[in-house]
Amino acid sequence: MPLEFPAVWRFRPPKDDRWNTETIPDSALESFRELIGRITTQGDVQLVLEVFKGHFCRVNGELHVWSSNQSWAHSDLVTKMREAASNAPLFLEAFNDACEELTREGTDRVAPDFGLVNDICIANDIGYLIDPPRLVARGSSAADVTVPPAPPTLGQEASQLLGASIRRADELLAQGRGREAVQESLWLLESATTAFRGIQTEGGIIRGKYFNQIVEDLRHKAPGPTLDRVSEWATNLHGYLSSPTGGGVRHGMDLATPRELTITEARLFCNLARSYLSFLLDEFARLRS
Repeated sequence: MPLEFPAVWRFRPPKDDRWNTETIPDSALESFRELIGRITTQGDVQLVLEVFKGHFCRVNGELHVWSSNQSWAHSDLVTKMREAASNAPLFLEAFNDACEELTREGTDRVAPDFGLVNDICIANDIGYLIDPPRLVARGSSAADVTVPPAPPTLGQEASQLLGASIRRADELLAQGRGREAVQESLWLLESATTAFRGIQTEGGIIRGKYFNQIVEDLRHKAPGPTLDRVSEWATNLHGYLSSPTGGGVRHGMDLATPRELTITEARLFCNLARSYLSFLLDEFARLRS
């Protein structure tokens, strides 16, 4: 099934900026060819090559004709992949559709899922990620909430740690590893609150040691209607995700009623955590000023 993305990308993908958004780089082409090669080890080599070639022909606007033998099928596939690489969204759609077709055949053949495709995109600075059934620009699927840079008063090392953790959560979401992404986001929230320890406020010094203690101290010693509500929401989110009968990502899962987080739920929790993190960083800068 074709991926969902803005129709204009089919004719004119976004120009390269922070990432490769217009074309697929050669380094990524080699990685995609290697993945196809691994799939061919499971059975009819030419069949697999022709399935991929057919989908790349489709996005190139060409008729798919079977090659005369396996060697020519491989050579023709490489040519069609290189031609399709001129439009990154269509290339990724073709690769994804070919994997889905091979999986739908009902055989024991295993094709890469979107997580492996996203791994290649991340490793090669390609500006898209597959978020079934969508193809989305980097930054819109993994995290709709953008966290501003940490204030200078936080310290360079701490800022780098927070930034690395945000990027890691993005990667985990892109790979479909929702529970780990939520764990990373929860760690972010817990770590950021420790910056408030020792800050002098109108109501006294923030002395809490752990997340719940620090947040509760903030509510009482740095009162404000928005901070009060955000503190309550952040505490509720932290408690739900920590509970074995809730999100089950911190203190284990209740095996009497086991339930895995869906990727949609994971993205929601990550974005909520980032929203609170963004607000708390702003409050930290205000209180330190």
